[in-house]
Amino acid sequence: MDSISRRKLLATTAAGGLLTTTGIGQAQSADAIPQPQRPGHGGPDPGPRNLMRDQQNPDILSPPSTDHGSLPNLRFSFSDAHVRLETAGWTRQVTRRELGVATTLAGVNMRLNAGGVREMHWHKASEWAYMLYGTARITAVDPDGRYVVDDVGVGDLWFFPSGTPHSIQGLGPDGCEFLLVFDDGDFDEDNTFMINDWFKHTPNEVLGKNFGVPASLFGHTPKESERYIFPAPLPGPLSSDSISGATPVETSYTWRLTAQEPIRTKGGTVRINDSRLFSINTTTAAALIELNPGGLRELHWHPHGDEWLYVIEGQARMGVFAGQGQAPTFDLNAGDVGYVPVAMGHYLENTGAGPLRFLETFKGRYFVDVSLDTWMALTPPKLVDAHLKLGREVMDALRKTKAMVVPAGQ
Repeated sequence: MDSISRRKLLATTAAGGLLTTTGIGQAQSADAIPQPQRPGHGGPDPGPRNLMRDQQNPDILSPPSTDHGSLPNLRFSFSDAHVRLETAGWTRQVTRRELGVATTLAGVNMRLNAGGVREMHWHKASEWAYMLYGTARITAVDPDGRYVVDDVGVGDLWFFPSGTPHSIQGLGPDGCEFLLVFDDGDFDEDNTFMINDWFKHTPNEVLGKNFGVPASLFGHTPKESERYIFPAPLPGPLSSDSISGATPVETSYTWRLTAQEPIRTKGGTVRINDSRLFSINTTTAAALIELNPGGLRELHWHPHGDEWLYVIEGQARMGVFAGQGQAPTFDLNAGDVGYVPVAMGHYLENTGAGPLRFLETFKGRYFVDVSLDTWMALTPPKLVDAHLKLGREVMDALRKTKAMVVPAGQ
């Protein structure tokens, strides 16, 4: 049974002795209940059950026959993450505490209302960001005393190296939302170094001595709980925030990813971004991938690091090959995180009716992957045939250059 037929079967229900089927991504009738079964295996689940979760996870409820073994969970949804509500926005995170296998990377999803400020702060981990919605103004200062002030919009990136002090403010008309990726699986957004917190825990006489003014001018700092994400007046034009008498940074801390020319294929597009293009970013390589309906991110693996991926739009299934016969399949929707440990083979398939857009991120300077198809194409054909007995038609179709994304029906 092919994957499309199998997925249709997941939405099959016995209703009055009749079978009704609906494809994934199509509206189901009110009594259509996916069941943990496929021909000759499993059986209906009379409940109790969480039907909405079952409908979101058809490949967990009724795994492909190729699945085997018991790997750790490789999927977590931001919808299941605790939301910290603040006076001018909110934040939530997916770290190793939420997704235990994610040891090298962690993510934060943050919303700032118009004028909302993420308090001036820094952290031990580097910060890579992708703008999901709206516009924001970022500020930073590098170790040489040069400053950054820039505006970012949907599809833009920013990067702050470890220890770089910075801030983020949502602009009009409706603020912003963004994804942050940190190069430490144990990162905790609640454990950053914040300017307000430092002032509150430094004696006034020391502050006065440091800034060369009377100590009596201090002691009025707002409580830490009143900051973190707080409202402030909207700034003026970008030019109004230039710092008179100061030197701007020479290397940009921002990058217009969606303006970058993509790799185009019949299956979709790929935009790869790492230190070769975005030179300030030395720790987080990434790719923005869009798959057409039915398209496939080809079978591949990453030899240099774990993959932390985030779905921006659409729905997908992710199959992972862990070696020694272990192979689970997971379903991902917008706002979900997937994690693939280093060197494990995997693919992503667009199972929705519209486009699938997702980010692949890695801890490292460079984006690196190895294609199963290309490996086979660049190995002597007789040797490949001796292993797999695939036949001439398959051998002739092998690609000597990486496809990265493959269209439906291929």
